[in-house]
Amino acid sequence: MIKINVVCVGKIKEKYFSEGIKEYSKRLSRFCEFNITELPEENFNKADEGTIAVIKEREGVRILSHLSGFVFVTAPEGTKYSSEKFAAELKKLTDGGTGVITFVIGGSYGLSDKVKERADRLISFSDMTFPHTMFRLILTEQIYRAFSINAGSPYHK
Repeated sequence: MIKINVVCVGKIKEKYFSEGIKEYSKRLSRFCEFNITELPEENFNKADEGTIAVIKEREGVRILSHLSGFVFVTAPEGTKYSSEKFAAELKKLTDGGTGVITFVIGGSYGLSDKVKERADRLISFSDMTFPHTMFRLILTEQIYRAFSINAGSPYHK
């Protein structure tokens, strides 16, 4: 069974996001082994340019140590997919023998260049900015939607 990992910075505080993610994680168990790894977020009182660079670097080191398989890194400059094209991309990877797919969601200040350079694919879900906790729910739902599309499920309609 394919393994899907989501590596993200920060914890979810809102119960409604946690419950949504839990529901889609449960649904995904039909299709894959689904895991979320939460990494600590750096906290600084002042976030000037220099501090932001340090934050991204420290968080990046932690992220890099958890990456395996084919790595999608979420970034504003990444490729945008429709749900159908995203499903086709996942199907191509799984049919091609990829056993592990990892998705990365960075922290509040974004990702280090080293994490982006490690990506097999940069992916963007919108030109809009979402809270990281909400985006984790969106990503989990879209992964479930992709597997549902590939299985011919009516969920996508």
